[in-house]
Amino acid sequence: MKPFGHSASARPKRTRSVRFKLLAIALLPTLVILPLLLGVMMVRWNSKFDALLTSKVSGDLTIARQYFTHILENTGEQIQSLGQSVAFRTVLTAGDPDGVSQLLARRQQDMGLDFLYLIDGASEGTKNGADGTSHWPVITSALAGRSSTNIDIFSNADLGKISPDLAKRARIDLVETPNAPATTRDAETRGMVVHSASHIDLPDGGDGVLVGGILLNQNLAFIDTINDLVYRQSSLPEGSQGTATLFLDDVRISTNVRLFAERRALGTRVSDVVHQAVLEDGKVWLDRAFVVNDWYISAYEPIKDSFGKRVGMLYVGFLEAPFAQTKFETLLIIIGAFLFVAVLSVPIFLRWARGIFKPLERMTNTIGRVEAGDFSARTNLHQVQDEISLVAEHLDDLLDQVQERDKRLRAWNDQLNARVDARTRELREANQQLEATTKQLIMSEKLAAIGEITAGVAHEINNPVAVLQGNLDLLRDLMGEHGKIAATEFRLIDEQVNRINLIVTKLLQFAKPEEYAGFVERHVVGQVIDDCLPLVQHLLGKADIEVIRNSTAARLVLMNRTELQQVLVNLMVNALHAMPQNGQLTLMDADVDLDGKPGIEITVRDTGTGIEADALNRIFDPFYTTKRREGTGLGLSISKTLIDRQGGQMRVESTPGEGTTFTIWLPEAD
Repeated sequence: MKPFGHSASARPKRTRSVRFKLLAIALLPTLVILPLLLGVMMVRWNSKFDALLTSKVSGDLTIARQYFTHILENTGEQIQSLGQSVAFRTVLTAGDPDGVSQLLARRQQDMGLDFLYLIDGASEGTKNGADGTSHWPVITSALAGRSSTNIDIFSNADLGKISPDLAKRARIDLVETPNAPATTRDAETRGMVVHSASHIDLPDGGDGVLVGGILLNQNLAFIDTINDLVYRQSSLPEGSQGTATLFLDDVRISTNVRLFAERRALGTRVSDVVHQAVLEDGKVWLDRAFVVNDWYISAYEPIKDSFGKRVGMLYVGFLEAPFAQTKFETLLIIIGAFLFVAVLSVPIFLRWARGIFKPLERMTNTIGRVEAGDFSARTNLHQVQDEISLVAEHLDDLLDQVQERDKRLRAWNDQLNARVDARTRELREANQQLEATTKQLIMSEKLAAIGEITAGVAHEINNPVAVLQGNLDLLRDLMGEHGKIAATEFRLIDEQVNRINLIVTKLLQFAKPEEYAGFVERHVVGQVIDDCLPLVQHLLGKADIEVIRNSTAARLVLMNRTELQQVLVNLMVNALHAMPQNGQLTLMDADVDLDGKPGIEITVRDTGTGIEADALNRIFDPFYTTKRREGTGLGLSISKTLIDRQGGQMRVESTPGEGTTFTIWLPEAD
């Protein structure tokens, strides 16, 4: 019996161990794992929350930067427009200095500028009789013929030369600011200026510069506009406040940050850490920062002047406290919810655990009693004993059954996958065939519909047009000599009737080009081009157009002469419309091989307004036109159709503001 006694002495420890393990299993998820998961989630949520705030302030800085850039561009455009205006040129040509001064004074006020003056490039120092400042890069650039706008820092003396009021407005007394770098200055007297200069051709043939600018020191309307754009109403949670600031060096020269209820924080300075990162290292600051008297989620961006130096900063940000309060409240809610769940669930888990370890303890006690020699000991847990016995007796059988069924399921799964793959391939192939067939049917139906609609439209339009033309001729005959009174009106009606006939013909030619092919014959391309020039002579005479002709092609093309003339005239007319005042029209033909095939290349190039990229992609689409009142949108589409039908190619290249080149390649006639 000794072994039984030794075994019995060890059993209580195992019983307590089982109890502790079951309690740990019951309580570990709620009291340990769940808090850890919540902690990890809160840390990650906090970092994501902060990243979201940083992303928002970065977007706010982008909006502020875009408005700041808009102010620069708008100022430059206004000054450039003034320099090119008829009123300014008229006053300048008249040689009246007082008139020029009065005009500049009026336009300065209308354009919202703080100063506007004219510099004579010959003296480089004359500004309506006062000493100017021609050393600025923007003025140097304008004297060279390039208008320029940038940020410049004016000394108080420079501002005083322009206007004593500007020098006075630029001065801002410095306010002692926590965390700001040490300084011996007591005021900022320099001025940050939106500085713009535009080149002017003076009446005597010399170069002049029209110079204007806006002083940003204490320009509250400018900074409030940025704040309103960035932080619209309801864009921030209740209690938060968006702010925007313009810095000259590290001094706030224009801001809506408040020192007190009604006093703005003008003259306060940025913190030392931000000064180091932004102004000295040239980085963009996207983080929390201490602003005057509180913490803000902040974005700082350096501002460079026309010399390329970092001279200030653009800032936007919003109060951090409401967001910190939100995070704190969220943390309290999560902790409270966890405690509430724990208080409700722990008793339930303990009761379930007790239902497991109590029968096991009784079974252990029973085994101990048996080992001690009490063979009549029983657990009296028949139901529990039956369940354990069923598990012990049937576990192997169940596992054998599961293994067999698993093998069958895997085999069935493999067969099913093979059938599904085969069926999928069949469906994919059938679907591809169906899509191809559907596309062909749709295209055929579209072309047929276009042909039917065009034919119907042509018939319906030609009949009333014929009636109009016949009655118009009859009316002209009936009026006789009296018809001369309305000769202009008759001519206009004839032109519009002919235009209707032309549009109908183009529609039919687009829808059924094969019916308009005409007689095909061999031609010398150079002669066809020369024959087209008289047809557009009336347009050439309207503007100062120089025609450059270069003909070197010796090969012949096989194409209907009328169709080829139609294509060339259409391209010439488009080119002349793109040059309403003056320009060069270049017409060239040369023998060129394409992909090893001999042919002739025809080039029609103009120096007109050019074509934008989005319009260039649709230039050959039917009914697409940039001529809102005159064009039908069929000319280029028909031209390309005629060239393609002859086995040729038609390409277009264009640069806005420089011109457009159409290139036609046709195969050599056999």
